[in-house]
Amino acid sequence: MYTILLVDDEAVVREGIRERIPWEELGFRCVADCENGVQALEEIERLRPHIVLTDINMPFMDGLALSREVMERYPETKVVILTGYDDFEYAQQALKLKVKDFILKPVTAAEFSAMLHKLRLELDEEKREREDLARLQSQLHESMPLLKERFLERMSTMALSEKEIASRLHYFQIQLTGPCYLGLAIDTDRLEEQGGADTDRELLRFAIYNIAQEIISAEPGAVVFRSREERVMAVLGGDREELLQEKAQELAERIRQSAVQFLKLTVSVGIGMTVHSCTRIRETCKAAAAALDYRLVLGDNSVISILDMEKRRSSPAGHPAEFDRELIAGIKTGTADEVERAIEALIRYNKAELTSIDHCYLRIQKTILAVMQSLGDIGCKESEVFGEGINPMTEIYRFRTMEEIGEWLKTACRQAVHSITATRHDQCRLQIAEAIAYLETNYEDENLSVKGVCKQVHMSVSYFSAAFKAHTGRTFIEYLTAVRMDKAKELLKFTGLRTYEIAARTGYSDAQYFSVLFKKHTGESPTDYRHRTAAEQA
Repeated sequence: MYTILLVDDEAVVREGIRERIPWEELGFRCVADCENGVQALEEIERLRPHIVLTDINMPFMDGLALSREVMERYPETKVVILTGYDDFEYAQQALKLKVKDFILKPVTAAEFSAMLHKLRLELDEEKREREDLARLQSQLHESMPLLKERFLERMSTMALSEKEIASRLHYFQIQLTGPCYLGLAIDTDRLEEQGGADTDRELLRFAIYNIAQEIISAEPGAVVFRSREERVMAVLGGDREELLQEKAQELAERIRQSAVQFLKLTVSVGIGMTVHSCTRIRETCKAAAAALDYRLVLGDNSVISILDMEKRRSSPAGHPAEFDRELIAGIKTGTADEVERAIEALIRYNKAELTSIDHCYLRIQKTILAVMQSLGDIGCKESEVFGEGINPMTEIYRFRTMEEIGEWLKTACRQAVHSITATRHDQCRLQIAEAIAYLETNYEDENLSVKGVCKQVHMSVSYFSAAFKAHTGRTFIEYLTAVRMDKAKELLKFTGLRTYEIAARTGYSDAQYFSVLFKKHTGESPTDYRHRTAAEQA
């Protein structure tokens, strides 16, 4: 409910207004009535009404003077002038004072009520605006940390003008002193393996941020924030480049040690180069993030300065060919141990060389190409080794260390060995089946030999002999003899052919040799076998 204060030197007017107006129905309460401006100012100070309804002609202080005082002291209070026709000139002055409204005497209750209704709508609207503004201010206050972090993230990644940076630093009350600036990038190592559930990992990331905040924010002219890549970033400010680099190394080492001590978690910290303008902060932050990539060769739990890495001379992108030769030989021969030794040697070589990240990736990609080529030569599908829809040439970019790449490559090459072994087994099984079919079709040929069958199925004699026995449980001669003897049994049992004729039809030109071999195989001579089976059939 809104409040109103009446000011008029005529008591009958004040009383008439108070008695005739349904204040509460209109949403108002008349809190006081005064007979002059001096008394009114005292009551206004005490009661702080929403509206002051004042006459113009009053002793001691007239309505215009009162209006002027109210406007200056209580600008939110609305003033309405009550005047007669003779005072119209005063009313014009009142309008110049920006009073809210004026009404002419004599005034009816209906006119007065209409004026109050209009004022109430205005007061309601102003109240809503104040509430909206207060809510926005509250939301702004609550969002200030996020807005601050978003600005710092923009400053670390985008080109901003010096004026904009200075303005935003002042707005967020960030004390980032120069003229030298240095960026740091802090990232957890293999958080997926060190953390538990998603919630646990988020808590660990936040804990890393808190550690960095506590250690770095104690330094004058420094700020800590989080990037969109879920890294903790920091910018140090100072006036001397060499001292700034030393301070960065010290702070980075403290953060690394604290993570291990308090969180049992390893982190790596990248340190950028020093820049000499706030507009170049993004350059040092980018360099700090790039330094983290050198975990690929230096490993986890490291403090890495981009300056140290760039001082190293990059060696050629090639690497000794024996690594690839040993790896491919192990894959083709199905020797898993040889494959793993070759990969471990490759990883050790790349780490020892400490070349640029790009060259490390090129070396690994050359090895992957060699593996893919060997798979193609043997007829294995890449998807069986690297996974469906996986491009092995780009898959390596998701790993952070050479050890991770090595483990991934070992897994892929073990799968390659398995696939090649399985493919060869299937191919060999088909070749043996083809050999058996050929043998059972051509058993009558007395010149049938293992060499002839190997030529037919395109296999070496030594490999065929071992594979044939592995698949059938018999040597080639044992299997051929068994086939010929089974055919001889059928001929003896169901035909009247003589022994020498049966020998010829089963691949033996020497009937005597056939008879000896038959008795050795069955325990009976061909004649005895025929007589016995004939008697059984009778």
